[in-house]
Amino acid sequence: MIDELKTAPLLAGLSRGQLERVSQHATRVTLGAEQLLFSQGEPAERFYLVLKGQIQLFRLSPGGAEKVIELVSPGQTFAEALMFLNAPRYPVCAGALAPSELLSLDARDFAQMLRESVDTCFLMLGSLSQRLRGLIGEIDNLTMHTASSRVARYLLSKVPPERRSLKLDVRKGVLASRLSIQPETFSRVMKELAGRGIIEVHGAQVTILDRTALGEVAELQDNVELGPPSSGPVGLLKG
Repeated sequence: MIDELKTAPLLAGLSRGQLERVSQHATRVTLGAEQLLFSQGEPAERFYLVLKGQIQLFRLSPGGAEKVIELVSPGQTFAEALMFLNAPRYPVCAGALAPSELLSLDARDFAQMLRESVDTCFLMLGSLSQRLRGLIGEIDNLTMHTASSRVARYLLSKVPPERRSLKLDVRKGVLASRLSIQPETFSRVMKELAGRGIIEVHGAQVTILDRTALGEVAELQDNVELGPPSSGPVGLLKG
């Protein structure tokens, strides 16, 4: 279990003794596809490290509609920041998108361990600060960029420069909700990108054919969408 704990950036800097302490208070959790881990409003006594599968964090509207907040993959932790609150409650629901395995960690004991080590507190603050920067980038993406730009940014974030393709391992509706667009809009954008020769789509497999052009789409600002072909690498149509 200690080797598994070290896969998380949040925990990788802990000493051997600290990792052993965390492992002593940890339990394994196995979830089937679509199985709920916790609901928003429940007491937040544990935080989690994903070992296998994928977890979606989502909120429910009063009408029962789901808004996907984050998709958590193996090696990532979630709900750890809540340990700093008095009587915390989960602000989101968490459920498995696929059969998943997690480590459930004791938030109260972990917080006590932080009180005993200033160095460990700074490690934790560094990790949370990086996540905060990511959230600021997410706000920028949702408020300053079009649907086409969001999809392009997502594809680029999932395919490093040394690779060309990825497999979309989540349902279209879930991914569209994560990007704050409608499923039909996601499909339209993917079709337009493919029609322009920027990407190629075969089922769930997406291949980037022109990374430069996809990068240009990713930088588009408000009220700019993909339009009909032009003499440039990406055709633009305002309005």
